[in-house]
Amino acid sequence: MHLETLTVGAYFTNCYVVWCSKTKEAIIIDPGFNSQAEAHKVLSVLKEKGLRTKFIVDTHGHPDHTCGNGIAKKSTGAQILIHVLDGDILSGAEKRLSAIFGFATEPSVADSFLKDGDVVRFGDVELQVIHTPGHTPGSISLRGKEAVFTGDTLFAGSVGRVDLPGGSGRDLMRSLSEKLTLLPDELVVYPGHGPMSTIGREKRSNPFLRDFDVALLG
Repeated sequence: MHLETLTVGAYFTNCYVVWCSKTKEAIIIDPGFNSQAEAHKVLSVLKEKGLRTKFIVDTHGHPDHTCGNGIAKKSTGAQILIHVLDGDILSGAEKRLSAIFGFATEPSVADSFLKDGDVVRFGDVELQVIHTPGHTPGSISLRGKEAVFTGDTLFAGSVGRVDLPGGSGRDLMRSLSEKLTLLPDELVVYPGHGPMSTIGREKRSNPFLRDFDVALLG
């Protein structure tokens, strides 16, 4: 598995282009670009590497991670995938989120819905879907052999906010304690914002993973 990280959008979202070096099949994770110029940066990677995009995968439905879905789909023909519980956010049923985030984007529609335990396959690469609710009801992480893409569930030194519609501190705590902290320490963490880390490093230094802050239980 190979990947390239591009930081896009007003909220500095990490958009990942991930591909199989053997088959050149690729996916785009969280196309949070809201301008043609930023879209061009991402699409140029696909062109320069000679990649064929199979899927566009949203780790959750917030517009700072999904606002480029339409451009990416139109440019690549790839299918849009999201967890079923965030499908209503993606389709525009919660348009006020766009106003909160300051986005004016056209709603996009998923081609297929994901659930816990599904596997996203492209070429010889397999990423397991781990349902990690809390930031949103349908937040997911994607686990590969050497890495996990955690969206806005887990950051280096922090975790995702739970004060937006659908957020739940209890669910986030369970996602951290019952799922992500059980992963191998050596897995590289690629979050939705900010620098990469590892599961082991976060277990040692992230206060939310050390203490499971009682404040999250609100």
